[in-house]
Amino acid sequence: MTSVKEQEAIRKLMVFLQEWDSAHKVARSRILDNFIKSNDGKTEPELELEFSQGASLFLARLTAWLRMTYMYSTCLNKLLKSIGIFLSAASGYLTEFLEIGGVLILLEVLGLNHLTEEDKRESVKLLQLVADTGRKYKELICESYGVQFLAEFLATSNSAEAQEDAQVLLASLGHGNPKYQNQVYKGLIAVLPCASPRAQQLALQTLRAMQDTVGEAPSILVEPVLGALCSVHLEVQYEALQLLRALMAQELRPALLKGLVALLTPPRKKAFTFPDTTAKDPTALCLKQPMLVYIQQAAAAKAIGVLAKESAEVAEELLQLKVVHGLMVAVGNLDHLASQRYASISLEYFVHTFPVVEECVKKALGHTLFQRFMDSPETWYTKMDPVQAEELASNIVDIPRDMTRMQSTEG
Repeated sequence: MTSVKEQEAIRKLMVFLQEWDSAHKVARSRILDNFIKSNDGKTEPELELEFSQGASLFLARLTAWLRMTYMYSTCLNKLLKSIGIFLSAASGYLTEFLEIGGVLILLEVLGLNHLTEEDKRESVKLLQLVADTGRKYKELICESYGVQFLAEFLATSNSAEAQEDAQVLLASLGHGNPKYQNQVYKGLIAVLPCASPRAQQLALQTLRAMQDTVGEAPSILVEPVLGALCSVHLEVQYEALQLLRALMAQELRPALLKGLVALLTPPRKKAFTFPDTTAKDPTALCLKQPMLVYIQQAAAAKAIGVLAKESAEVAEELLQLKVVHGLMVAVGNLDHLASQRYASISLEYFVHTFPVVEECVKKALGHTLFQRFMDSPETWYTKMDPVQAEELASNIVDIPRDMTRMQSTEG
């Protein structure tokens, strides 16, 4: 027989459940507020004690209401937080949540445009709790098109905090989940062309972290990572360069290096033609095409210097791709100091490292200009006149393709 105390606890539970069942939205919202305030962080035994061993009865009501109202509920955030209290407490509650299709509901929440960022962020937090439970749960999320939903949310969200939550979950799905790690990797690649620099930065960071476990990167990565390198946002450029460094040991290296060198020499006439966007919208703050081309040129020149200095093999491959010609073109770009600076610094490395390059550059520049370059590679271009710049921009320097590996003149 149950004791008087136990009977009283059961009676309170039944009263509470009846109150929930008969309550309208406003009253249920108040009940959820009280539940969250009183039970956040509680363990399974504490929740069962609170509900007289009938906590699952309340969870069942919460999940049923979620299933019926998630598309239009005005207190979805509170409902998700309440369910999160149960999921954080024990895996048994998680099983009950999954049985009603909880993962699919959470993912659908991410795809509903009329819901708030906070609602979607709470959904991501619950998905993280699911993923943290183990590999089979990560697989469940991926099987439910979770990577696609999360990647799209990362790319389109206006909340930095929500984007970070999505990135953490994607990173979790890409770790300890061999069956779907490539799917996660490709999902992150799909984020790179998006309009959000924060999303690009987070995606690049996660791709780099996954690189060791993924192995060979797919060829579809070449264009997006080069595009990210040419971003007008320096934090995106930085992360793209770090990923490029990690990819130099991959089969993608030749394609990446070829793409970098091509960015040094944009079509000169085409670079100065652009649509008159300001005529259509005088308030539009957008970079004109020439400036975008020059930003790409400067970013490529900087990356080339970094990659060449880290690997003699990479430096030699760049020489075969006519990088010296491209760097000299960039140095001659009087319209963009950053292009001149980074190209000059990178060119200095090739000149100091390969005697054949020094000979060709000296011949192209002439004794006086070459000496200025050698004396001050970071500033000499500021004193260059238009005639000299044009000579650089139209240079025909070409290191012989059959050149053998040269010994560095340094050390």
